[in-house]
Amino acid sequence: MEQLAKPQIICHLEKDVNYSVHEVKWIPSSAKFVAMGGKSNGTGIVEIYAMSGDGLEKISEFAKADQFKCGTFEASSLRARHLATGDFGGRLQVWDLEDSLLPVYKSTKHTAIINSIDGIAGTKVGCGAPELVTGSRDGSVMVWDVRQKDIPVAKFLPSEGTAARDCWVVAFGNSYNSEERVVCAGYDNGDVKMFDLKSMSLRWSKCLKNGVVGLQFDRKDIPMNKLVATTLESKLYCFDVRTQHPKKGFAQVTEKAHGSTVWSVKHLPQNREIFMTTGGAGSLCLWKYNYPHKRVDKDGDGLEMGVPGELSLLQNSTVSTQPITSFDWCNDKIGLSVCSAYDQTVRVLITTKLNLY
Repeated sequence: MEQLAKPQIICHLEKDVNYSVHEVKWIPSSAKFVAMGGKSNGTGIVEIYAMSGDGLEKISEFAKADQFKCGTFEASSLRARHLATGDFGGRLQVWDLEDSLLPVYKSTKHTAIINSIDGIAGTKVGCGAPELVTGSRDGSVMVWDVRQKDIPVAKFLPSEGTAARDCWVVAFGNSYNSEERVVCAGYDNGDVKMFDLKSMSLRWSKCLKNGVVGLQFDRKDIPMNKLVATTLESKLYCFDVRTQHPKKGFAQVTEKAHGSTVWSVKHLPQNREIFMTTGGAGSLCLWKYNYPHKRVDKDGDGLEMGVPGELSLLQNSTVSTQPITSFDWCNDKIGLSVCSAYDQTVRVLITTKLNLY
């Protein structure tokens, strides 16, 4: 009975596909999602699925020359619902899903695969311009305003004389008004770097020793609160980014989970203290962050420093035999999610009892 009192992760619907799925995303304000990836011959494909009484029904699809690696709707309005994608050829493209013959925006400034993309301010008013950020194998992080053709509004490149590190993941945060905004980037050597877009400077940097594959702020459009980073070799880090100490940086709590690479992290849209991580062994872990009694303390010099909280594992479940490459919560229905794995299957999941937390 105690086990049933916990949230349960239930596989509601699943669909086999004939290609490798790299990313899945819910289409905002709908019961549809997109699955994007690449076929064995190297071509890219985007499929649109809808939930129906008979299961998952494919509505439409389109194919392009290069495999799609990542995508987001976050920089688009609810009316347009344009999908921004990064592909293996280094192209950033924005698609109208109703007419996908040609992209509505395109850039080829990256010289290698775009590993990660994030968007902001598409549906929020008062938190700055709608922008995209891309991270690439060429080592660069670029910020884009799709109203400016083919020119990034900000670029963060490797220092002169240093080898370019493969940027595996990027994430927006701290965008609580029209001026403040940061970008976090994670690299293959374990570096996490936080760039301040207001001052165009490096605000914080830390090496986590293992390649960083997942990054997400608990909310993008509030003053920075928490940041979760997931890495190779089973580790995840939760930083309290509300208080930055000049020497020690941000307080953190570390957990080991999944027994394999922790591929991604996604915070629950309806509750920022709850998040899901996905693992290389086909597992899902549902976490809750518990704040300490006092979030800020003072060191011997009287400087403020953060106090880390604790992570509690609410539930874990294995839904695949292969790595779960992508996961996305539905903004409109608490507990509804979609995930993809390298077993060439997309699954719609339901996580119960989340309203009790």
